[in-house]
Amino acid sequence: MDLIKILKIYGLNEASKTKMVRHQDSRYDLNRLFTNDQIELYQERQSKDVFGTCDQIASFIGDGSTRSKFIGLFKVAKRIEVPVNTPWPNGYLYPEMPSGNFHYHLEKDHRFEDLEGRLIIDWGLSTRSWHQWLKPKPVIEILPKGFVRNFSGYLDFVLDFKELCKVLEFSEANREWHQKLKSVAGIYLITDSITGRQYVGSAYGSEGILGRWKKYTITGHGNNEQLITLLKSNDNYSNNFRFTILRTLPKSLTKTEVIEVENLYKQKLGSKTFGLNSN
Repeated sequence: MDLIKILKIYGLNEASKTKMVRHQDSRYDLNRLFTNDQIELYQERQSKDVFGTCDQIASFIGDGSTRSKFIGLFKVAKRIEVPVNTPWPNGYLYPEMPSGNFHYHLEKDHRFEDLEGRLIIDWGLSTRSWHQWLKPKPVIEILPKGFVRNFSGYLDFVLDFKELCKVLEFSEANREWHQKLKSVAGIYLITDSITGRQYVGSAYGSEGILGRWKKYTITGHGNNEQLITLLKSNDNYSNNFRFTILRTLPKSLTKTEVIEVENLYKQKLGSKTFGLNSN
């Protein structure tokens, strides 16, 4: 089945002038913008009038090859011209990003939300043509609801807090994450993406890293003193946290042995003096 047939099932009006756009930028993590509901801001600002002649856009994020992930269908409601590099709104993840002078007001078509982050197409060899009129494209797969991304290896990922919550909530769609994180103890790192300050933590026990990270998705702070303080000033501050693993350890190690390794990493990274560790 091709892209147009899938979109028609969800209500696409073929009479509308529809462009398809494929966002890809090696300088910025566009999936992070998507996860944090800022991808619309990103695509609303352009250096050329690329959406001026269309009624709506079907948007995708490229993954470096020709695979492309659908992120929504948007009506082009309005266009204005502003000075180049008009500042981004407060809280935008990449405030240093260049900002074009063509600003569009895009309205999401909620009929297509079920496909967001799930519908994967093959863009074809013309990936440099990042915007083009809607045409049939092969559908590679439709991922399970709640799927975040493939598990790339213990030391080869960084998860935003919202991504972590989704991994934990949709266990079947992210089965490999659950299996891998539950099978090891280890030392993990939480980075505050606003300040750059770091928290080093350890995970042990029967559920390994998975069990420890579950507590963060429930509380937002995992009962860590300085993280609790951050959330007191802003209930949603945990959305600024990014999670990664520094080292995996056998689950057979005792709590004391794991904490010894944790303390070593606190010294290496200076997280007690300059970071978010209090003890």
